[in-house]
Amino acid sequence: MNKLQEDVEDYLRYSQIERGLSDNTIFAYRQDLMDFLAFLKKEGLDSWPTKAVDIDAFLAEQRDLNKATSSISRMISSLRKFYQWLVRQNIQKINPMLEIDSPKKEHRLPVALSVDEVTKLLDQPDVTKKLGIRDRALLETLYATGIRVSELINLKFSDLHEELKLLKVLGKGSKERLIPISDVAISWIKSYQEKVRDPLLLKSGKNTDTIFLNNRGGALTRQAVWQIIKRYCQMAGIKKNVTPHTLRHTFATHLLENGADLRVVQEILGHSDISTTQIYTNLSQQHILQVYAKTHPRT
Repeated sequence: MNKLQEDVEDYLRYSQIERGLSDNTIFAYRQDLMDFLAFLKKEGLDSWPTKAVDIDAFLAEQRDLNKATSSISRMISSLRKFYQWLVRQNIQKINPMLEIDSPKKEHRLPVALSVDEVTKLLDQPDVTKKLGIRDRALLETLYATGIRVSELINLKFSDLHEELKLLKVLGKGSKERLIPISDVAISWIKSYQEKVRDPLLLKSGKNTDTIFLNNRGGALTRQAVWQIIKRYCQMAGIKKNVTPHTLRHTFATHLLENGADLRVVQEILGHSDISTTQIYTNLSQQHILQVYAKTHPRT
């Protein structure tokens, strides 16, 4: 083992023992630093580079290998922390990472369903069967409110204010918010409560206020909701990569496409920063351009 490899192993031991970092984090650090070591060996360098240009050459090679922007960002973070340690240990006097900027994050637009796709999805559950009624109620609630899956699976009947058509949601950071819920979603929840949920509870012998339950009378998990949505998307012939969060994206996009105020959508979604909500305006603008292209006679 050469001196550079020894430095890496010392740093990883320090990160694991002194800083208490997880095995996954240590594995990621090791992978990034070993890639860096391989580059140095190939370039004939036997000491840690002190010039930013050498670091940039390594990062450029990683980009040429079609590494994702997120992977490059992680490598920069790994090298930044490693060089800080080298300086503290007096192994290095110069830290070239001070001159290296992280790449700008890729702003990928979230996937959203069209109105027709939503209609097809909502029509998939077989409502002549008990779990079909539950699944229809679940899908209607997600699309009607834009709530997160973690919020959905923790909903209580005491959170539903039927007369006011409002739903109390406990979001991130234990922040409560009141959001509108449609008559359609409420009617499906009531149908589920009357025809399905109570018999499930009687069968399980449990007593709970949680709205959505599995077929044994226990609370649904995030994974179960994900599987339910995937199954119905396949049945509906929807080719997009749909997750529970897709219905949240779809909810926000459809509101904005139909003229909702951005601040209102921010409040409903529970975003603390409006910049998080603004990504949906890009989807809305795309919709406007598509409509324009289809309808203007001179395009």
